[in-house]
Amino acid sequence: MSAGFATGFVLVFLVIGGLEIFDRTSFALIAYASRAHAVASWAGAAIAFVATTALAVSVGAALISALGSSRIGLVRVAGGVFLLGYAAWVYFHPEDDAAVPRRDEVRSALLAAFATIFLLELGDDTMIFEIIFVANWGWLIVFLAGSLALATVAAWNVFLGRTLGSRISPRLLNRIVVVVLTIVGALTILYGLDPSAFPTLGLAATA
Repeated sequence: MSAGFATGFVLVFLVIGGLEIFDRTSFALIAYASRAHAVASWAGAAIAFVATTALAVSVGAALISALGSSRIGLVRVAGGVFLLGYAAWVYFHPEDDAAVPRRDEVRSALLAAFATIFLLELGDDTMIFEIIFVANWGWLIVFLAGSLALATVAAWNVFLGRTLGSRISPRLLNRIVVVVLTIVGALTILYGLDPSAFPTLGLAATA
């Protein structure tokens, strides 16, 4: 494994995993897992995360192919602007406890977890990050690191759900989410405008 691949893998894993811990999807899974089969809940959520990651890297690769390597910076800048806007939206619209289906309304914990996580994750901030990161590190790194990070977070969420129940409120970490999105959004814009400012990140974007 090359140093560039390893660095990109670790960065994508940490950013995607770190953001997902504080995401509404995590709180939905915690609440659901508190009253559903633990292994089935994790498996359904993990499959959903892999599916949305595959969708994200496909969209990112398509954008890069359409724009060309000389315009990858536009994808980064646009993504950074979106993330700043999303940070503002999160600040002014903090999430309430996410609604999840009751156990007696579904036949299978696995299918219910998959449907819940897949629908919540579509267009979510972590999916947007994965689309943007394809321009930085390539689809393979983003798919592998993103899928592993999200599956790991899903396991942690199920553990919390079984241990703590549904007592954690998404509002508790709302401000942290805003700060993380603002910082990463600003850095993404800067990287799009001036990649030389981050020499160690120029890994797979031009491959």
